[in-house]
Amino acid sequence: MKDQPSPLRETDDEARKLARVLLRSARHAAIAVLDPETGFPFASRVLLATDIDGAPVILVSKLSAHTKALARDARASLLTGEPGKGDPLAYARLTTQCTAEPVEHGHHFHERIRTRFLDRHPKAKLYIDFPDFLFFRLKPERASLNGGFGRAYHLGGRDLVIQSPANEEIAAKAAEAVRDLVERHPDVASVLAVRLNAPESASWRISGVDPAGFEIISGDFLVRYEFETLAADSDHICSNISKIAYSIP
Repeated sequence: MKDQPSPLRETDDEARKLARVLLRSARHAAIAVLDPETGFPFASRVLLATDIDGAPVILVSKLSAHTKALARDARASLLTGEPGKGDPLAYARLTTQCTAEPVEHGHHFHERIRTRFLDRHPKAKLYIDFPDFLFFRLKPERASLNGGFGRAYHLGGRDLVIQSPANEEIAAKAAEAVRDLVERHPDVASVLAVRLNAPESASWRISGVDPAGFEIISGDFLVRYEFETLAADSDHICSNISKIAYSIP
């Protein structure tokens, strides 16, 4: 009897980029945890942002079932990737298995995560500082990418995080650098929206800057752009953004 061909393809740079975009451009995700009472998988929906290294971040109530589950067992799985018209299985999606790390008030990078989360989800300002809410940083351990029919890949956790010595420096300086860029070029976000074929919407803004890329946001719309190479510092990021916006296509 002949061996069945493997459904998996060799993981290449194109697959890694698709996986990173599916994770980093998701505004929300389905999360699965292990119910501490029954051991059964428990699925819910969470808002999603990313830390400076691209690791997913969630903000949750301490009273929720998935928060209680993570307190007992830090293993979690995220499903990201939105379907469009037609067959939902024809669209790319990513399952990321993670280890959840709580980030309480007073943690040395709590303020950074809070700022980045609010930049993506401004309405969370209504409850983000409630004492019964906390962040989890979800460290990717491995992932399964389905890029559509016949395009399945396995990835390691390192494929999904930004391995850059400049992470901390960029986290400290990026917001100011982007403000300076917008002051010099007030139309930069709207020009980027056109260049990146973003949906028609008003009031686009730059958000989520990191060494690997950036997002533009308008209301419920978010578009992620990944650089070809990692940026060395915040000035390099802004230079890349300017070239994307204003270079001759």
